[in-house]
Amino acid sequence: MIQLSELTKSFGDRVLLDHVTWQIAARERVGLCGPNGAGKTTLMRMMAGLEEPDSGAVLKPSALTVAYLPQDGLQHHGRSLFQEASSAFDELLDIKAEMHALEARLGEPTIPEPEHDAMLSRYSNLQDRFRLGGGYSIELQTATVLQGLGFKTEDFERTTDVFSGGWQMRIALAKLLLRRPGLLLLDEPTNHLDLDARNWLEEYLTGYPHAVILVSHDRFFLDAVVTRIADLTLRTLTDYVGNYSAYLAAHQARIEQLRKAKREQDEEVARVKMFIDRFRYQATKASQVQSRVKMLEKVVPIEVPPERKKIHFDFPVCARSGRTVLELKNARKAFDDLVVFQDLTLHIERGDRIALLGPNGAGKSTLMRMLSGEDAPDHGHRTVGHNVVVQSFAQDEAARLEPSLTVYETLASGSPHHMVPIIRNILGGFLFAGDDIYKPVRVLSGGERTRLAVARMLLRPSNTLLLDEPTNHLDLESKEVLLDALVDYGGTLVFVSHDRYFVERLATKVIEVGSGAAVVYPGTYTEFLWHKAQPAHEVRPPSAAPKSAPSPPVSRARRGSHRIGTAGGGRVERRSSDGARRRADLAKRAQIEALETRIAETEAAIREIEQAMAAPGFYTDRAAAQPVIDRHQTLMWEVGDLMQQWEELHTSLVTL
Repeated sequence: MIQLSELTKSFGDRVLLDHVTWQIAARERVGLCGPNGAGKTTLMRMMAGLEEPDSGAVLKPSALTVAYLPQDGLQHHGRSLFQEASSAFDELLDIKAEMHALEARLGEPTIPEPEHDAMLSRYSNLQDRFRLGGGYSIELQTATVLQGLGFKTEDFERTTDVFSGGWQMRIALAKLLLRRPGLLLLDEPTNHLDLDARNWLEEYLTGYPHAVILVSHDRFFLDAVVTRIADLTLRTLTDYVGNYSAYLAAHQARIEQLRKAKREQDEEVARVKMFIDRFRYQATKASQVQSRVKMLEKVVPIEVPPERKKIHFDFPVCARSGRTVLELKNARKAFDDLVVFQDLTLHIERGDRIALLGPNGAGKSTLMRMLSGEDAPDHGHRTVGHNVVVQSFAQDEAARLEPSLTVYETLASGSPHHMVPIIRNILGGFLFAGDDIYKPVRVLSGGERTRLAVARMLLRPSNTLLLDEPTNHLDLESKEVLLDALVDYGGTLVFVSHDRYFVERLATKVIEVGSGAAVVYPGTYTEFLWHKAQPAHEVRPPSAAPKSAPSPPVSRARRGSHRIGTAGGGRVERRSSDGARRRADLAKRAQIEALETRIAETEAAIREIEQAMAAPGFYTDRAAAQPVIDRHQTLMWEVGDLMQQWEELHTSLVTL
């Protein structure tokens, strides 16, 4: 389909591609991988015809259509969303317009018969082309793709000018998908998509009838879509059959082989040089010396990509927080006539790892700002637990960096003294090397600022992290650095991310945000998807699960939601004891509700005591303080006993 022949491209003295020969066949889905700055975007632009190679050629059939989606920078103006997306069918729409014009003229009685017959023939040909091209389903196709990418039906008539940059890229992606080119080039297509849109795009590309080449930092997306990886390293392309996970294993094995061959070559070259140096001036060895000199001249040094050190570190130590970390009670938040949350109650406990999920615009960032205290609810209350130290990472965190400071100074300011020695290691893990650390923040790109803001966050002590899309603009290795640190983080974590691998590794609870509410689902992201896949009438207690219902994966965290729980599944035989079981089930649920009420009341009493204990001078009078301390201890034991009873009852329901 498309072939690169001896392709070479350089910028100044930096060579990106060196005599690369490579090809892709029809219907292949290829993931283009490689380190940042290797030239992936440049290569795609050359295949799209937007950039010329220094030498070599891009060979393709004349009939091949190629479409390219850049990372950003696209804007649309002057038309409604539906009109802009439908412009992908310009050729069919032109045929439709000509057909309408012919229809109007065919009704005129003054047209001579020969001309009338010619018009009928032309109309018939146009109608066949329109039908075969899918012209009668233009509206359906357009609506399907727009809705799949997250647009609502009421958005269709809005002008494209009102959409933000991320939505502008979705419009561009929609037009490309509707155009269905023979070769689709996608550079980070998931950057501006939420999880639902990513899942839809994944399914769409899996069934795409033509060739696709894509660059992505979402490993789940690559695993699901691509059938081959082309690795751009050391100025050439190397093919690996399989998805991204298979590529990681094969690539690592290949690099190890290269390193071994490099060591052996270096040892052999050193031995030959030693022989030459030792016998250079001995006449009896002159011929042997000369033969070895010629042999060295023919040696082609094996080149190995620089080894990027795996950065791992622990967060700065911070005091342990109380059991209750953050709480919103009967919170309402609205912006003019738009009500984002209505009567929202949310309780976050120490050790929770919560992923906030929902479509863009559902209110995830608003909820994060209310939790962090940046925005106060219009009504209701926000409560911060005892000894809670919160650190927030907002979507615009990069814009909040001080522009006059250097990269190194940004990390050094506010970091604990014992963390200063590892600042350079952290910067290296986020692609700041050499003299980059002395650059002022004002000259950094948007992606570089985001990486720096994430690195700064990792050096600040806290026991509660609120992270709003921290993985944006991070490459796969930088994500691994952040992910490894968060996996080992001992505090409470609430985060928004559209990276499914990130969510699956971290979350023990999922909160689905939307329609003015926040619904809690205990368990991992996989369990959340399982629950959402069940028909509404089948979301029932596990003991009543239908025979055909698949069992969900085993949860890492069963407790946490009083509204919705994960089901255990299992086969239920229909026998006369079903009624007794249902009655026992209802009795246990009543006990669970009573326990939940007692737990909430006891925890409220504990919070009041903790606030008193945190007051200045509380411990000055030990005699007066001791009864309060004893009462606190008694309540802690009591709530622990109540939680044990709650878990035993809940487990008996799950396994019934």
